[in-house]
Amino acid sequence: MTSFTLCRVKRTPMGAPGAPAADKRQAGVMAITPEVTVEPPDCVGWRKIVINGKSAGKARSPEELRRLLRDAGLPSGHPIHWLGGDSTVWPHRAVQRRAVGGIIFIGFLLPACLLIRIGLVDSGAALTFGGRLAGFTVFAAGLVVLIAAAATLDYWHKRERRYSGAAVLAGVVIVFLGSFSLLLLQIGEHFNKWSALAIFFLVGSVVAGIGLIRSRAWRGLRNPGRIAIGAIVPALLASVNLAYAQVYVPYVTTPLIMSRAELKEASLDGTEAAMYVTVHLSVKNDGQIPVYVLGSIYWIHGGPANVISEDRPPSYKLIYDGEFVTPAGRVLNPGEEIAQDAVVEIKNPERVNYEALRAQTEVYVIRKDRMTLPTGYEQSRVTVEELERKGKKLDPREPKGMKYKNESEISNSSEILNVTRGRQRITVWRVSNGEWSRIDVAVSPPGDRIVFDPQFPYFNQEIIEQYGLARVRGSTTQTPFKELLEKARSTEKGKPGSVGQVMGR
Repeated sequence: MTSFTLCRVKRTPMGAPGAPAADKRQAGVMAITPEVTVEPPDCVGWRKIVINGKSAGKARSPEELRRLLRDAGLPSGHPIHWLGGDSTVWPHRAVQRRAVGGIIFIGFLLPACLLIRIGLVDSGAALTFGGRLAGFTVFAAGLVVLIAAAATLDYWHKRERRYSGAAVLAGVVIVFLGSFSLLLLQIGEHFNKWSALAIFFLVGSVVAGIGLIRSRAWRGLRNPGRIAIGAIVPALLASVNLAYAQVYVPYVTTPLIMSRAELKEASLDGTEAAMYVTVHLSVKNDGQIPVYVLGSIYWIHGGPANVISEDRPPSYKLIYDGEFVTPAGRVLNPGEEIAQDAVVEIKNPERVNYEALRAQTEVYVIRKDRMTLPTGYEQSRVTVEELERKGKKLDPREPKGMKYKNESEISNSSEILNVTRGRQRITVWRVSNGEWSRIDVAVSPPGDRIVFDPQFPYFNQEIIEQYGLARVRGSTTQTPFKELLEKARSTEKGKPGSVGQVMGR
């Protein structure tokens, strides 16, 4: 019979006094083993590596993780605590990430170049102070978008720069505001290539902005809310003040143009077969806005002295009409006056049945602070006789009775408006229309023609508001015909060598 003796074995904790040496060495190794944690991947595939609570870098693949562990002195088989996915989750997606970064980079370069070009042109060539200041602002915005384009190279790669996400987000905001503003300016204008680009960039900036907001791209900033408020509030106050003082006030200020005609001296030729009447014609800018004089006309009529009835207006006979502001298209600055004397011939004054002579002027002006009229406008005049001499047919869209026309392309007051409105063309016709000749003016894109009809001013209200196109009808001057004839006779008698002069002696 076999007997067994049971005995109690006393276990000594590792590391305690009396423990075996091998157990002590094992406990020491476990006590100094670093704790390695791999965090969940971010939106671009990076997984943060934390060793003993301190960041050791980021990895996008097992190879990069092994390299980081090796640099930290840890073996490849070291135990790891995985968060947000195990060792098989490495959403690197290099092709997708680089494609997105490349699209954003190109999407920044195009608007940056456009904004910088517009800013450079307007900062030195805009017609108003507000336009030039806007040019500097647009140029600065273009530089910010250019910086955002450079920041995409870091944000969609290693994200080593702390503020790269905030810079990209700022660029997206500027592209959104620029595209939205461009579309607002094009309301009522012709759809062009810039309209399509604005829609494209607007949609792209919205999509990119949503992605950046979801990934909290501003995390590199300290107190981002305070920074935003500190930048936006002063900028808004300064913008409102500047817009009112330098943009709104000049825009609503209307030009004050005065024109008049005055019948002055009259004289007879030696045989009293013709009477010559001197007419003083003038136009003056009494306002604060410079204008271009697109065309001018004056009429000399003979007819009854008084209007008998509004239903039966008096019939006037046209004696002469002509142009008195030359060259066409010249600038009329504030306080400046253009004056000219014209001599009108009336044949057989004893036989005509005029009770009075009437003189009246009319000029068409357009604001100089809203457009630039090239010097070629005054040299572009073409008469009907020249067209017929060259064998050219008149355009059926031309007004009937046209005598001549001036035509040229114009540029807007700023490069921003040149982009939104595109090319514009101005045409001024001198038209014969019975006893009352007239001037027609059109401002429209090339290929279109909209006639400014003075009888229906609201028909062309949009162009009137855009460029300040206006018709200025001068006051009517009327003098009794017999009075002019008596002055002419007395002048003839008072000449040296005349009968009256000899008898006076």
